[in-house]
Amino acid sequence: MANHLFVLEQYDSSSEAGTAAPQITTPGCRLVAAIRLPTDDVVIALVEGPDAEVVAAAAAESAWRVDRLIPARWIRPPQLSSTNPDLPRQVKEA
Repeated sequence: MANHLFVLEQYDSSSEAGTAAPQITTPGCRLVAAIRLPTDDVVIALVEGPDAEVVAAAAAESAWRVDRLIPARWIRPPQLSSTNPDLPRQVKEA
């Protein structure tokens, strides 16, 4: 099954926003990275999954509110590192 990359955005100006990344554990979906942009009051998560509906369901199951979900493509994937087993081993273009 080919995975595609999606961006999940959560907008929130509360002090609790972005204190924890979504725990996406649904089979077929994987959290690649999550960052918080405090100036913009947004949390951005990169998630791999088969399609937008499955990714949205995985986010809902993890109780992570999604304000925007859009397809994404890698411009330059993260550097692979033997010290970080969580980085993608092979990145496929979405």
